[in-house]
Amino acid sequence: MFIEPNLSGERRGWIEVICGSMFSGKTEELIRRLKRVKIANQKVEIFKPSIDIRYDAEKIVSHDTNAIHSTPVESSASILLLAQDVDVVGIDEAQFFDAAITDVCEQLALRGIRVIVAGLDMDYTGKPFGQMPNLLAIADYITKLHAICVKCGNIANISYRKTADAEQVLVGEKDVYEPRCRSCYHQKK
Repeated sequence: MFIEPNLSGERRGWIEVICGSMFSGKTEELIRRLKRVKIANQKVEIFKPSIDIRYDAEKIVSHDTNAIHSTPVESSASILLLAQDVDVVGIDEAQFFDAAITDVCEQLALRGIRVIVAGLDMDYTGKPFGQMPNLLAIADYITKLHAICVKCGNIANISYRKTADAEQVLVGEKDVYEPRCRSCYHQKK
């Protein structure tokens, strides 16, 4: 990723969005980038929605059990209050945040902060999920990751829900979801 040099001395922020289906490695990629930030001795704050307690109440944890400490928050406004005097802000599971998350990320970037956001771009019905479309629209950099379809082995971009529950938000793991390609998702067998 090329980053233009800032010759004015003014710190400039930007927004990076990592998106894809479940089991595509979004959280793994977020953790990788944040660990590199720490190696560079940059100040970082990491946030996740408080409803995500699948693996740990405080840590962001990938399906491969790679983890990094984070602060669980109830609303995106809390991120603005807690992200003081930092170089980088990491946000996981952005699709679960309220409508203000896009504005929060924009405000952080305008403060000169690098914002790295990860989240599902589509829900289990294959429709855009939460505020992710808005975050993708304002992002300076986008990384779209794919899983492997459990039915045919092609690339998967949809999180197929294995249960009959119709709520849009249902936090779960392999017991509830599996990655599928477009074709296998529409076969629904």
